[in-house]
Amino acid sequence: MRELIKQIRQYTGLSQTEMATKIGVRYATINRWENGHSQPTRLAQEGLYTLCEDFNVPAYEMIIEKIKREVASLTIDEGRILLYHGSKSGLVGDIKPISREKCDFGKGFYMGTTPEQPLTLICDFEESKFYVVSIDARELESIEISADIDWAMVVAYHRGRMERIKGNKLYEKYSTMTSGKDLAIGSIANDRMFYVIDNFFLGNITDVALVNSLSALQLGKQYVALTEKACKAIKIEKDIELSYFEKKVLRKVSEGNRQKGVDLANGICKSYRREGRFFDEILDDAIKGEK
Repeated sequence: MRELIKQIRQYTGLSQTEMATKIGVRYATINRWENGHSQPTRLAQEGLYTLCEDFNVPAYEMIIEKIKREVASLTIDEGRILLYHGSKSGLVGDIKPISREKCDFGKGFYMGTTPEQPLTLICDFEESKFYVVSIDARELESIEISADIDWAMVVAYHRGRMERIKGNKLYEKYSTMTSGKDLAIGSIANDRMFYVIDNFFLGNITDVALVNSLSALQLGKQYVALTEKACKAIKIEKDIELSYFEKKVLRKVSEGNRQKGVDLANGICKSYRREGRFFDEILDDAIKGEK
């Protein structure tokens, strides 16, 4: 944390003595932190968080920049794709496709093209770990799903939202879309998107509204290793430790992004409420089409 603490102090314009007074520690303690000789306690990190709030310090941006600097120092082998992964309790042993079944593309090992998404997913967990990884996809059978209605319906299938039309051709289309593939690539349903897609499933917004929101959000992509073969092509390049302070900052940003998703969905609902079909209508039409 030493560089981050130094950045925060320089942003606020405080001397080490002034910063120490505001956090409730001694001057020598700040000095030791910035020299890397010790780490702030959880109580001190709470004080640091309050200081950032009081001075409107862009701590989130500083954390992201810290990660980017660490990534820039890595040497990634040619042909490998740089990605990010967050784990709630840390990776132990070989990487395996063992996420929850009802994730966007089913069971797999999930990675993102930007650090923001995995960071906000793990910020609530005490033992969570953040990883920079890479994958060599050249020998893998891959499918890339565009950010359109197909993406939404694949997610709907894997989240168990299409069970009432099980056996239908539409169901079969999306239940088999990733079959035989080692790697699935598609847009991330990030914090802002969770609320939007849930509203689509609940019948509050149409498919047109959903697709327009996908375009507006400019989401990053997720790479999902679906098979053991794909998992063996993944290499952990670096694990980056996150402090209590950093997780608290990330948690606030994650909560704010969810609210932005709420606001976005509400705006889209008004703009496109008369265009397109609702999720239940899509399923109903699929049933009618086979009668």
